[in-house]
Amino acid sequence: MSDPELANILNEKAKRMTLEAATKHEPIVTLTTADFDKYVNDGRPVFVDFWAVWCPPCRAMEPVVERLAAKYGGKVLFGKLNTDEQSEIATRYEIQSIPTFMVFKNGQPVDATIGAVGEVALDRLIQKSLNGSSAYR
Repeated sequence: MSDPELANILNEKAKRMTLEAATKHEPIVTLTTADFDKYVNDGRPVFVDFWAVWCPPCRAMEPVVERLAAKYGGKVLFGKLNTDEQSEIATRYEIQSIPTFMVFKNGQPVDATIGAVGEVALDRLIQKSLNGSSAYR
């Protein structure tokens, strides 16, 4: 290619397409009592972040959950459930501390962890659910 302007345009377009592909993922769904069962029975693993507005560790984990949602987009559905606004669901799953992160498969919880545990621990939780080695008690 001998046209430097065309080469520059093509390079910029390639960079833009790569960036769009890297940031394109399903949004994190806001779960409610009305739609919770529909989402967790979706047929694929569902990662649920049980949180509340007033909880600093919950807020600190938001970017971690967003990165994982981008990484596993299409394989795992990510949802956030505000325990203050959706207390019926939080009570159903005996959520007593937040943040609590729970993975569901076929409508059933298969694994969970509590607290601001970090990205590696949450990634392992998701990997276990994808590999079928989770065991929720």
